[in-house]
Amino acid sequence: MEVDDLKELLIKCWMTHDGMWFYHCLKECGIMKTNKINRAAVKSLANVEIRRIQKAFDIEKVSTFNDLKILFEKALSTFKADFMVLTFSFPDMNHLQCEMLKCWAYDGIKRIGVIEQYECGIFDRIEGWFEALGIKYDVDPIIEGCLMHTEGRCIRNFRFYFEE
Repeated sequence: MEVDDLKELLIKCWMTHDGMWFYHCLKECGIMKTNKINRAAVKSLANVEIRRIQKAFDIEKVSTFNDLKILFEKALSTFKADFMVLTFSFPDMNHLQCEMLKCWAYDGIKRIGVIEQYECGIFDRIEGWFEALGIKYDVDPIIEGCLMHTEGRCIRNFRFYFEE
């Protein structure tokens, strides 16, 4: 098995575990409590995983926008699988744009029938990375629920406050 195939398999298994955890928590606790627990778990995970990525790629600190770009690209190259259809770009200084072109979470939550009450946790992970690194940022739009469901598309813009 090639390294890329192994990575894809591991991420699919991890995302299946995530989905099964969400589903069983939903059945046991209801959607409101499951949303709360899921989002808290994602933020906690983000803090640990971004530190691991820093260590793995020998990125000691993130003090410039360029440092952030490098770390973000390394993190996504590690955690993004082929089935995760998203784009990210840095259109100008201190600006990151992420777009979910096809969202696996939206598809799964819609299948289990709670999309109306679902609170997306995907961007909590990315925001958790920034917070763990102590990076000041703003995000637009601030969302409640699922943008893919309410808007038919999901785009987030992050503005940072690096001085370079």
